[in-house]
Amino acid sequence: MKNTGRHVVRKIAAVCAAAVLVAALAGIAYAADVGGIRRTVQIWLHGDQTNAVLDIQNGKYTLTYTDEQGRPQERGGGGMAIEQDGSVRDLTEGEIVEQLNSPDVEYAADGTAVIWWHGKGLDITDRFENGVCYVQLKDGGETVYVTVKDHGGYAWSNTDYVSPGDFND
Repeated sequence: MKNTGRHVVRKIAAVCAAAVLVAALAGIAYAADVGGIRRTVQIWLHGDQTNAVLDIQNGKYTLTYTDEQGRPQERGGGGMAIEQDGSVRDLTEGEIVEQLNSPDVEYAADGTAVIWWHGKGLDITDRFENGVCYVQLKDGGETVYVTVKDHGGYAWSNTDYVSPGDFND
């Protein structure tokens, strides 16, 4: 009987060790996910806070959400960052989330231009001078400076206005 008891204990120990190994390998495989991150986030879209699924892979993202009519929508983007030493790297998850929560400029068919930020819209149609508009937006303790080219691109910063020559249309 003593031999049988030892044999059973060894089998139980081996099964436990195998279970721990399988769980550890599954965790490593999940964490690796080929470098991807997938999570549910809340972002501002067209002035409304919206639940979306954010999938990030190699500096690029896909955002999947449901629009006001209940139809599934998908949009994506991403980018690269240039370090001070000139090296290039993929955007981090934090940088992508910051990009998604940044101000957004929309042009309507009637020619109006609106900046959306944190659920608030600001009509900037009549604020353009020489094809450029500068807008300071504040929400609580956060301030952003937005430079908008008329029917072109826009850029924003937490510290100062970006020169219109420093970004593409």
